[in-house]
Amino acid sequence: MKIREITEELEYQLLSPYATKSRETRGRDKEEEKCDIRTEFQRDRDRIIHSKAFRRLSHKTQVFISPEGDHYRTRLTHTLEVAQIARTIARALRLNEDLTEAIALGHDLGHTPFGHSGEEVLNRLLKDGFRHNEQSIRVVEVLENDGKGLNLTWEVKDGICNHSTAGNPQTLEGQVVQISDKIAYINHDIDDAIRGKVLKPEDLPKDLIGILGDKHSKRIDTMVKDVINNSLGKPRVSMSKEIYEATYSLRDFLFKKVYIGSKAKKDEEKAKRVVEQLFYYFYDNIDKMPQEFIKLAEIYGRERAVADYIAGMTDKYALLKYKEIFLPSPWFEQNIFFLILIKI
Repeated sequence: MKIREITEELEYQLLSPYATKSRETRGRDKEEEKCDIRTEFQRDRDRIIHSKAFRRLSHKTQVFISPEGDHYRTRLTHTLEVAQIARTIARALRLNEDLTEAIALGHDLGHTPFGHSGEEVLNRLLKDGFRHNEQSIRVVEVLENDGKGLNLTWEVKDGICNHSTAGNPQTLEGQVVQISDKIAYINHDIDDAIRGKVLKPEDLPKDLIGILGDKHSKRIDTMVKDVINNSLGKPRVSMSKEIYEATYSLRDFLFKKVYIGSKAKKDEEKAKRVVEQLFYYFYDNIDKMPQEFIKLAEIYGRERAVADYIAGMTDKYALLKYKEIFLPSPWFEQNIFFLILIKI
């Protein structure tokens, strides 16, 4: 008996009746020979980790654009925190931890440079709009692996596509990632906002802190335990009414105090102009893009290919291309810190 087959048998013995079993996957778009060692969801997790899009997350904005400190979250550290929280919940609920981890690691692969600022620009410029969760699916189906995609299982792609608030994941593992994403960013964005002196600990609403906890670790502990206690043995993953309302009220507080108009967003308009001007430039000069994106333009149209190229850029690469295209080289070489501060 192969190791994979042993693992698949153990899933039936150990996991919840509501868990997604590897052997019961709806499969891949293209059939492949199965691995002797790894289950289908383990293979998906490994493919995502080894993808170029995953590595680029380390240089993409979470909330703070071009932060000067080393301890602010990036899109990659956010992804890892989501995966850690999701694995904890999945294991406690006896769900498929491998599927949960694969979804968590892949959920933000399609995010743009400069976080949601870049996403807003592309959403405005594209006639069909732009949503990072849909772009994540495009990354794993079309853009990765030299245009061949990663050929992930249906369950992983469903979880990635539906991780946003409006999504409706069809597996409990996908639901775990959806709620873990909120738990992660609400708490680490508070942490980063306090570190960046956008907030003070005493600014947090006292009624919500009284329910959720007065420290970063306590709030995560409260939310995670509530999800587990409220979902154990049930065909749906959710929070209790009290914790749900407190959590989303805290999220609303962050939108008012951090996400919109705060010091954390002081360079947001500048970042938006970088993305917008790069889009118009490459749309008018399609031959200036790498060859693989020129080929994509022939297949999917110029607008879509330019969006694919820009969405895949890291913050650093977007600024570098902006410098190459729009700034006089001799002047820029004498002002290298301009690249970091983006004083445009």
